[in-house]
Amino acid sequence: MNLKNTLLILLLICFNTISANDDWGKTGHRATGEIANTYLTKKAKRNIANILKGQSLALVSTFADQIKSDKKYRGYSPWHYVNFSFEKKYGDETPSEYGDLVKGIAKCIEVLKDENSTSEDKEFYLKMLVHFVGDLHQPLHVGRGEDKGGNDIQVQWFRNGSNLHRVWDSDMLDYYGMSYTELSTNAVVFSEPQIEEIKKGTVSDWVHESQTLAKKVYASANVGEKLGYKYMYDYFPVVRTQLHKGGIRLAEILNQIFG
Repeated sequence: MNLKNTLLILLLICFNTISANDDWGKTGHRATGEIANTYLTKKAKRNIANILKGQSLALVSTFADQIKSDKKYRGYSPWHYVNFSFEKKYGDETPSEYGDLVKGIAKCIEVLKDENSTSEDKEFYLKMLVHFVGDLHQPLHVGRGEDKGGNDIQVQWFRNGSNLHRVWDSDMLDYYGMSYTELSTNAVVFSEPQIEEIKKGTVSDWVHESQTLAKKVYASANVGEKLGYKYMYDYFPVVRTQLHKGGIRLAEILNQIFG
């Protein structure tokens, strides 16, 4: 193998690794933030605007990914996901000593509720919370640890190399071709009773809901399978539903904290 081909392979490996860590992709996270904004109370909107210095939830929703390359934030990386046996409940097994998605969300809420937290800490953890609630609703962030939440399950997406995690993170969203504002404006329609039902439960309840969905995602494709129009038709409605649920639940958390 000549040097040119070697460099090309290394570049593709690097690209695939980076792409696999986007967590709903920028579009998905921003759509969740934008949807959440429509469910906030006026008081919560004011308090959040003060903390974020006028930045929108959509804008800050990708912050937790943007800081990944900074070594001083490396300790937050395990907070983007949670892995535990599909036959168990969260807490039945010893949790990771490095933290996980559930503990990350709990820490963010704790800091935001603490009247003694600095304005800098509140801003940081609010940005992180917006992102983590989005991650919670991408089912493969509650997937199997042994395959890195589907990152090791190689598939083809419209004849291009991909993996199951990336298909759910960004491939389907990118193929749909809508901006985050278009996605939020055209979100799945829920009735008022459905919205109230979605708001119910704890973070752990929502984790188990996502894990149940993750089982179906794992069963949806085999290693090396060619995915395309049929997969998009079958599963993109699920993506849209999860984005809307994430927005509703993010707003519910923020309304409880800020009014």
